[in-house]
Amino acid sequence: MDVVLAVVVLVLAGVLVLLGASVRVVAQYERGVVLRLGRVLGEPRGPGPTVITPGIDRMRKVNTQIVTMPVPAQEGITRDNVTVKVDAVVYWRVFDPVRVVVDVQNYQAAIGQVAQASLRSIIGKSDLDDLLSNRERLNQGLELMMDSPAVDWGVHIDRVDIKDVALPESMKRSMSRQAEAERERRSRVITAEGELQASQKLAQAAEVMTTQPAALQLRLLQTMVEVAAEKNSTVVLPFPVELLRFLERSTPPGAEERPAPAVDGVPVPRPTAPA
Repeated sequence: MDVVLAVVVLVLAGVLVLLGASVRVVAQYERGVVLRLGRVLGEPRGPGPTVITPGIDRMRKVNTQIVTMPVPAQEGITRDNVTVKVDAVVYWRVFDPVRVVVDVQNYQAAIGQVAQASLRSIIGKSDLDDLLSNRERLNQGLELMMDSPAVDWGVHIDRVDIKDVALPESMKRSMSRQAEAERERRSRVITAEGELQASQKLAQAAEVMTTQPAALQLRLLQTMVEVAAEKNSTVVLPFPVELLRFLERSTPPGAEERPAPAVDGVPVPRPTAPA
């Protein structure tokens, strides 16, 4: 009985080991490429448990998720002879698991090298202004440059984004001075436009006062009120002779003497026309 029991235990252990070596579990985001004696066996295995022949088959799992790969900063000289450092990020995914297993030894390293070479190439073909303000077009150019070789490896480049452009300190100071000069120019233009509009309004007001003497007198009286508001002890206000004659003509003969006007409670003597 002991011998029979030992044999049964050994058989069960062998079956368990055989099952463990034969069954593979593929995740939902993975595909399994089975190689039988070095040859690709059929289509890639989908998610779930799958059975292979131990000792003969070998399965490689390939991740089909979108992968985010940062590209180290690459130093280069732009088309307008400015030395810059540019880094980027690449989003890619595997669409053909068989190709990434068979056609390229290390597809992730290959994509990284292509990304660095493409980034250096796009730096040399672009101006500094394009790197700073026209990144969308450069991102599309980088995507096309990388996607061409990556498609042959079973990889699709979804997106490429330029993250940062590092400039030399001397170039930063020059750009700062340029921006300051531009702001100063805009400020002077706005001030000049304001003075032009003010002069046009003043010219229109002068034309109205020329045709309407009463408007000039009202403006003069308003100026007197504004000066008196400063609480000065003495206010000297010249009156034109024409104003005095106008007041004499407008005053009816025999009118009752009215009280003299006052400024801040101080009586102001009435003006008299010269003889």
